Amino acid sequence: MDAGLLERPDPATVIAAWQASPAEKAVSSLNALTVDVEDYFQVEAFSRVIDPASWSSRECRIEANVHRILDLFAAAGARGTFFTLAWIAERYPRLVHDIVKAGHELASHGSEHRRIDRQSPEAFYGDVLHAKYVLEDIAGVAVKGYRAPSFSLTRTSLWAHETLARAGYCYSSSLYPIAHDTYGIPEAPRFAFHPLGGSFLEIPVSSVRWMNRNWPCGGGGYFRLLPYGVSHLALDTVKRRDRQPLVFYFHPWEVDPGQPQIAGAALKSRMRHYVNLGAMEGKLVRLLKDFRWGRMDEIFLGGP
Repeated sequence: MDAGLLERPDPATVIAAWQASPAEKAVSSLNALTVDVEDYFQVEAFSRVIDPASWSSRECRIEANVHRILDLFAAAGARGTFFTLAWIAERYPRLVHDIVKAGHELASHGSEHRRIDRQSPEAFYGDVLHAKYVLEDIAGVAVKGYRAPSFSLTRTSLWAHETLARAGYCYSSSLYPIAHDTYGIPEAPRFAFHPLGGSFLEIPVSSVRWMNRNWPCGGGGYFRLLPYGVSHLALDTVKRRDRQPLVFYFHPWEVDPGQPQIAGAALKSRMRHYVNLGAMEGKLVRLLKDFRWGRMDEIFLGGP
């Protein structure tokens, strides 16, 4: 790899350049619906109590949960982008085919759900390149997009965009421009921008600006925790006031209240993972009805 990829850029300088490099507003009236395809035992909340070496021995529920999501999307006439772990794709290739066959975009979530900011640039390059090859080989389609596990594109991993572009990706959706204890760069742009000055895009998850602060509204535990009306108001505000496509995400395990309970995790981690799982599917049905949803590539890149 080039020596430049090993340099640690100054965060203030990089973020100032980001703010000066907005992308043109997407002309599509669609909003981006995204799914991070990982199973319940692969989440960051349980990383301290679950050894990745044990993943293969655990009950895997990803197939049933993704098929439930595919059915929900089909019933609503919605299409989306599935950021898929190579670990999942290698074990469930038919599931990858089902995603693509249903008209959704296949994108990369990395190989084994490792945070960017816990890898060296060399290791990260190998991870994302391997994931791209695996997904493209199985599905027979180009993989253009990447999302970092746990939105781990942080101030300590600002080199990641150059690495992703080098690996052949066209865009990333790895930033959440909010304040959070494990991720987030609140001063980063809220909408799609060109982090490298060229065609490569970073497409942040949606946040709403209120009281001089960015507040999360693009999915995850916040969507499960808050009343649906609050989430709808925030998303509708972004759509009407900022006139930008929404970017919403969730995980297959979030529609699975019957998943195994993980013992030994901290109370905060358990709260984040298990809160309101039983209400998630009903909220998604309402969300799919209230907004128009499509694929990341068709909204931000002009087509599949």
